[in-house]
Amino acid sequence: MAISIRPERPDTPEAMQLIAELDALLAPLYAVASRHGYSVDKLLRQGVHFFVVRQGAAPAGCGGVQFFGTDYAELKRMYVRPQYRGQGLAKQLLQHLEDYSRGHGITTVRLETGIHQTAALGLYRQAGYGPIPPFGDYHPDPVSVCMEKRLA
Repeated sequence: MAISIRPERPDTPEAMQLIAELDALLAPLYAVASRHGYSVDKLLRQGVHFFVVRQGAAPAGCGGVQFFGTDYAELKRMYVRPQYRGQGLAKQLLQHLEDYSRGHGITTVRLETGIHQTAALGLYRQAGYGPIPPFGDYHPDPVSVCMEKRLA
């Protein structure tokens, strides 16, 4: 089936369902104070550029980038549904978000994720992301990992 990655408002029913699934996945793993994912409303308020990846017509995952001037972009709400994992969709979505950022003059992409997100950590490391100290509004947290990649 064809893969497509297109911009979509995070308040569409399918995008909201993907975000809800991500929240449900993270809730048992992290205390509320250690969950930094934006709500749908905050994604909209903060002007996050949000995308849905589809396999055929089916929504398979989502992710976004928030630009902080031209200093850096931050990945937000990266998620691929379990039944679509292992097919390279997360890698394609990550590449799309990096290319989109680069196309807007951004040369650095950052992210925050949790220590229990082992697949995500592996994806980011394989894509060239390395650990950095907390940035922006993040504070030291034993279950939080901040990473960065300089775009070529």
